[in-house]
Amino acid sequence: MTDCGGAFDLETRQKEIARLEQEATADDFWSDNQRAQSALKMLSEHRLWVEKYAELEKSLSELQLYAEIAAEQGDESAQRELEKEYRQLVSAFETLELRTMLSGPDDARNAIMTLHPGAGGTESADWAGMLFRMYMRWFERRGWKTEVMDFEPAEEAGVRTVAVEVTGEYAYGFLRAEIGIHRLVRISPFDSNARRHTSFVSVFVYPEVEEVPDIVIRPEDIRMATFRASGAGGQYVNKTDSAVRLTHNPTGIVVTCQTERSQFRNRDSAMKMLMAKLYQKRLDEERARIEKMEETKSDIAWGHQIRSYVFHPYQMVKDHRTDVETSNIQAVMDGELDEFVRAYLLLGRKGKNGKQ
Repeated sequence: MTDCGGAFDLETRQKEIARLEQEATADDFWSDNQRAQSALKMLSEHRLWVEKYAELEKSLSELQLYAEIAAEQGDESAQRELEKEYRQLVSAFETLELRTMLSGPDDARNAIMTLHPGAGGTESADWAGMLFRMYMRWFERRGWKTEVMDFEPAEEAGVRTVAVEVTGEYAYGFLRAEIGIHRLVRISPFDSNARRHTSFVSVFVYPEVEEVPDIVIRPEDIRMATFRASGAGGQYVNKTDSAVRLTHNPTGIVVTCQTERSQFRNRDSAMKMLMAKLYQKRLDEERARIEKMEETKSDIAWGHQIRSYVFHPYQMVKDHRTDVETSNIQAVMDGELDEFVRAYLLLGRKGKNGKQ
């Protein structure tokens, strides 16, 4: 495997590991705890990347050797096995490539994802439920752990709102590719005249943060209300009076958690969501890298969609940012999203490098 420069600059990473290891031995290393923790986290990430790179390099060398032997022997079954291992190696390489692109300060964090149906009543609520299922399957494919923090079912079908905590390597870095409006076009199963309907759902993702030094949530700034969990019960809805809603008075941010039977656990989860939203709000203001949340939420409709899912009159899922598309709708709805996410991250990297 050749060193690809830039993203795959192995020598630069090895030098950075040496520098950080030297820095960690300094007598005053722990005088600034936050800085020390950040340095150790960076050191761990570089070491893991180099280990993965070495594993891929070893696997490629072994595969090349086996390929030469199989070619000499003319063993067709061995050739088929080699092709299978080659595809696995390419997949592992692409995963490392993606991780290399996730160099943002929050990309390695866990994430909190929320789904909000747009105008359209049952149609949009059902679409939100379909997206929720799609994402849960994608998380499972990636081996990420999930915890549903808030889940409010709609009256007829789907969900009014849902929030999921996603725990896994670079969860936020990958999930930020999904932020935006998702548009569905289909023949409505709720329309007796079988007309075609268009529905919208907004997806928001927040980096999960435990503490941020300059973000302080004062008890007097929070208004807490408890209520009975809504809906007819089920996998994500309890039927006790333990649901918690927190309102942050200075910003007007409201978070709700109602999936646990314990009011204390719901409050802890709600506080986690509140901190994540406050952190994201600060990032939005400082970097101006995405639209302000409230402006986006106010128009969950035409002109803002990042991806379209067309079920009728033809079948296609298309990402409007990257032009990646597929007619295999069922695979996408079953959680095969890596192609879309990879294209988005590649596009972002080209943008940073000033390329088209």
